[in-house]
Amino acid sequence: MDWLTTVDHKKIGVLYLLGGGLFFGIGGIEAILIRLQLIKPMNDLIDAQTFNELITMHGTTMIFLGVMPIIFALMNALVPLQIGARDVAFPFLNSLGFWTFLFGGILLNLSWIMGGAPDAGWTSYTPLSGSMYSTTHGVDFYTVGLQIAGLGTLIGGINFLATIITMRAPGMSFMRMPMFTWTSFITSAMILFAFPAITVGLVLLSFDRILGANFFDVAGGGNPILWQHIFWIFGHPEVYILILPAFGIISEIIPTFSRKRLFGYSSMVFATILIAFLGFMVWAHHMFTTGLGPVANALFSISTMLIAVPTGIKIFNWLFTMWGGQVSFTTPNLFAIGFIPTFTMGGVTGVMLASAPADYQYHDTYFVVAHFHYVIVGGMVFGIFAGLHYWWPKMFGRMLNETLGKWTFWTFAIGFHMTFFIQHFLGLIGMQRRVFTYLPNQGFDTMNLVSTIGALLMGVGVMIFLVNIYLTSRKPNGVANDPWGDGRTLEWTIPSPPPEYNFKQIPLVRGLDAYWKEKMDGNKEMTPAEPVGPIHMPSPTILPFVMSLGIFIAGLGFMFSNEKFSNSFMSFIFNNWVVCGLGLLITFGSMLLRSHFDDAGWHIEPEELEEEGV
Repeated sequence: MDWLTTVDHKKIGVLYLLGGGLFFGIGGIEAILIRLQLIKPMNDLIDAQTFNELITMHGTTMIFLGVMPIIFALMNALVPLQIGARDVAFPFLNSLGFWTFLFGGILLNLSWIMGGAPDAGWTSYTPLSGSMYSTTHGVDFYTVGLQIAGLGTLIGGINFLATIITMRAPGMSFMRMPMFTWTSFITSAMILFAFPAITVGLVLLSFDRILGANFFDVAGGGNPILWQHIFWIFGHPEVYILILPAFGIISEIIPTFSRKRLFGYSSMVFATILIAFLGFMVWAHHMFTTGLGPVANALFSISTMLIAVPTGIKIFNWLFTMWGGQVSFTTPNLFAIGFIPTFTMGGVTGVMLASAPADYQYHDTYFVVAHFHYVIVGGMVFGIFAGLHYWWPKMFGRMLNETLGKWTFWTFAIGFHMTFFIQHFLGLIGMQRRVFTYLPNQGFDTMNLVSTIGALLMGVGVMIFLVNIYLTSRKPNGVANDPWGDGRTLEWTIPSPPPEYNFKQIPLVRGLDAYWKEKMDGNKEMTPAEPVGPIHMPSPTILPFVMSLGIFIAGLGFMFSNEKFSNSFMSFIFNNWVVCGLGLLITFGSMLLRSHFDDAGWHIEPEELEEEGV
């Protein structure tokens, strides 16, 4: 019950980590099955329909339900600590954001056991995702599940914007914020602008499929290319929503393990803002083959190539931070250093794809698959592994085993490059994306075999990480405040794991890398900005869970409103909108309760703090 009702940002961070880890595992299993099917020519391990479902669900699960929540886990666990706050601005909304994400993800994955998963590719292009070609409820699960999960992400983004703008400790100006907080801030702003676009698209597609509208149906005056514009206006910023927090993580880890300030902090900040801005300007580079014409193609080519400039600034900043530093090769730093060349390779192939004439050749081949996996896995997942190893002692009070951590790095990194490096060449010699089998003796056989072995090796790396977590969890907790010894930011000034109120006294920030500055001045801890006093805490509540459950029920009711059931009772409750209405009643009833019974929370008194000895 404690976990169902919690509004503590640290516990919600752990919940996001568990939820994201679960879906990351499901997406990984789907990827392994895809690779096993392609291990040899004319393989019949998986049939074409199931393969389409696996391709669709792997991409959708990994991007929306796997890496995104793990980013939110780290943002929840760390942003309030890094800015010297006791919680996020809206603890209730924080809880609601998690539960809507979880119920949306569960709804999407229920499709496997309720009549077939979505099968139109993770981008669900129309008319393939329309009711003519996708006749099962698979795409309905996609549209409704992602709307519910996306609602949680949008709520989270708004919450972090409000938190970072209004709750920074005294002295922490914007240009003194840690880079991870900066990237979380910019990511949250991007979420605010990008997610409404996909929400609109999903609503229109579900109206087409369930209510018989014709937004994307040519026969009814609709336009299927409209879906691509709506999807990619969201879809390209989404890439940066995923990768910017990874940039922030790398920008925290490399200075710590180089014992040096981040080189060019202000240029890093402005490069991040520029990447976010340009990220909204490039969506149609996904559509070079749709016939937009030479002017549009040229403009989107140029804007895409421009993004390489601020990204290049970041690469050099990280390299110059390490240059002349006392670099120690801990597990977090191995992942951070491995991130740099891997992500750079993904960026270089991105510039290749930005050339519209070349894109006509690369489009829908394995070259594109290799490119975006180098960016998302080589960037995002390397960043996540780096961040989890780095902040694990802060979140859980236990250090992960360094030897197992290094094994995780080497198996995952070698497996990754084996899997995806060779796919560039597969694409260049003509292997298409989304094909479930291929004829022998086309030059694909050996490369696909190597790629599949690499994917299995990545799986081994993840398994070693899970073993590491299990073994660590059995050790007693209680590591030092600053277990790495070179922590630079505020989260390393408080106990590991942090108490529920985070800071007994809000710290006074006197410069960038606030804790490091105090260390250099010979101080053992931060100067407090306030006397010890009562600390206000929000009360736990079950309402976010109940509201999300209501939305989940309403979504199921909406999806099956036109279903022809053999059971008359089921027909009655679904076809007459009873289930949908019940779900909405639960949600709005919870909102009404929340509005009319305002909970003032509770206080931790100074005497209790003294008793705890902190």
